[in-house]
Amino acid sequence: MLSKLGRSNKLVLVLLLLGGSLVAALFLAGAFGTVAIPLPDVFKMVLNKVAIFDFPTTWKTVDETIIFQIRLPRVIGGALVGAALAAAGVLFQGLLRNPMADPYIIGTSAGAALGATIAMMLPINLAFLGFGLVPMAAFGGALTTVILVYNLARVGGKTPIISMLLAGFVVSSLLAAIMAFMMSISDRLNLNLHLVYSFLMGHISVTGWGQLAVITPLVIGGLIGARFFAFHLNAFALGEEGAAYLGIDVEKDKILVLALGSLLTAAAVSISGLVGFVGLVVPHAVRLSLGPDHRLLLPASALAGAGFVVTADLLARILLAPVEIPVGIITAVIGAPFFLYLLRHTRKEYAF
Repeated sequence: MLSKLGRSNKLVLVLLLLGGSLVAALFLAGAFGTVAIPLPDVFKMVLNKVAIFDFPTTWKTVDETIIFQIRLPRVIGGALVGAALAAAGVLFQGLLRNPMADPYIIGTSAGAALGATIAMMLPINLAFLGFGLVPMAAFGGALTTVILVYNLARVGGKTPIISMLLAGFVVSSLLAAIMAFMMSISDRLNLNLHLVYSFLMGHISVTGWGQLAVITPLVIGGLIGARFFAFHLNAFALGEEGAAYLGIDVEKDKILVLALGSLLTAAAVSISGLVGFVGLVVPHAVRLSLGPDHRLLLPASALAGAGFVVTADLLARILLAPVEIPVGIITAVIGAPFFLYLLRHTRKEYAF
């Protein structure tokens, strides 16, 4: 049915469906948890808070505190993480012309993990804009690694794709070895292995609205910037020579797309740790459903990724409550079989 619609109508319809699904996921994730709160009460609280209605207060004060001080910041943080990782996956897959590319392919995960590990070793307790030393170090480590990989791959004023992939693999392996060495010699890290484990497996760690005030502009700005490069990413599908023939400044666009994807990934990692499969599976699923046009693929993947992570985080909280499963385990358990299914049953129809 979607194929019979015009591009503009299809875009509107898809975004409305995905947006509606995301809103539903947000409210469900807000209602369910260790303490269940009736869904109608959650609707009324939110509508009262945004001054759309003025429903009489029939719920407990503690329920409102749970929703607005604990649950909603985390739920919205999960949506931002999912949108950022999915959009970054689209950017890297389009830039590298590699359907196996994900947001961590050029070393952001290794850099973030090493930065977080170093922060956990230090006997320092700092906070800035609601962020502790670990998320700040993870953000800085991710961006620093991308800059290092880019400069290592750059030869004669150009950055060949294969060189960037190889440099990313080598640097990631080196940083992972350094992190393992630090963990083996540091007594402080041995005492905080649960924190390292939590970061590596993924955990939405938003503790208040102050963190969202910092992360939201980064993610929204990155998504808007990515949308402006949709046509350029379509041109990259023709190869670098084909893109240049269409008037694309290939090397400049590589830098800008790489910067946007890395910024989105680093922002996500700073509040979630390493959540896998989102940036790999979501763009594939959306591309197979809607086609390879990045003008539709980018916003649709962002919405789908947001809904996916919000749902995964909800499952992480309720499946073994009060024990909380790392959200990265849920995304892997859902994402890996689904990705294998895509590879098995749609490989002949796949268009990148």
